[in-house]
Amino acid sequence: MTIPTAITVNGAEHSFAEPPTLREVLEQLNLPCQGVAVAVDGALYPKSQWDEPVGRGWEIEVLTAVQGG
Repeated sequence: MTIPTAITVNGAEHSFAEPPTLREVLEQLNLPCQGVAVAVDGALYPKSQWDEPVGRGWEIEVLTAVQGG
């Protein structure tokens, strides 16, 4: 029996039957893959690793740049 992979993305919990890649998580949640930075457990997660499976219990934050004045 496969245990679902539960992760938190931007404060909301999500569960996946199989461990998805970070890129698949973004696509399935309709989050942008361009122009964003991703932090995993509070640390910047390099885009070069977005095609590797996510780990159970990860806390992911998707951050976009905002212009300010």
